[in-house]
Amino acid sequence: MFFEHGIYLFNKPPGWSSFDVVNWVKRRCDTRKVGHAGTLDPAAEGLLIVAVGREHTKELEKLSAGEKEYICEITFGIVTDTGDREGKILSRQTVQLEQEKLDAVLKTFLGRQSQIPPMYSAAKIHGTPLYKLARQGLEIPRRPKIIEIKDLKMLKFIPPDKAVLKIICSRGTYIRTLCYNIGEKLGAGAYMSGLLRTRIGSHRLDEKCLIPQGNKK
Repeated sequence: MFFEHGIYLFNKPPGWSSFDVVNWVKRRCDTRKVGHAGTLDPAAEGLLIVAVGREHTKELEKLSAGEKEYICEITFGIVTDTGDREGKILSRQTVQLEQEKLDAVLKTFLGRQSQIPPMYSAAKIHGTPLYKLARQGLEIPRRPKIIEIKDLKMLKFIPPDKAVLKIICSRGTYIRTLCYNIGEKLGAGAYMSGLLRTRIGSHRLDEKCLIPQGNKK
């Protein structure tokens, strides 16, 4: 496959980082000017927008600004240091989650709010990604950011300790942080056990999205 200059929609598979997809495309085009809009963690999957060529990478900032839509599995009773299933378990407790109580708590997270970026994130401090500092065992003070949760609803309740959520949010929202905060408010703890991005702005995940194949290195 050879990529002409343009904008491409990918369905990023789990196990691939966003940069793995970009590098995979770079080996199949005639330019080093390749970038993506909106980082997805390796464990996450779903829509990733990739631009090829200088004239199109200029559009990435605008594309990244669009609202995001996710399908997220949240598991209660466990807190990890990364906020997702890849991390070290920090605490564990047995929970018997009540659907009505969870529904009530979800409603409290709608709207504009302050959110502190997690240490295990691509946000940078003096040019260094936070996750690199976190891997060194460092905890750096982070400034809270204003984000907006535009829609948050439960798609599926999986007793005793899981739920599947649909989330529509602004740029810069960390879903793992949202999951942690929901768990904290319930007094049970929680982590993001699965994440699928289904939309960025007007671009949606569908069967036409490309899937990188073969060696990601």
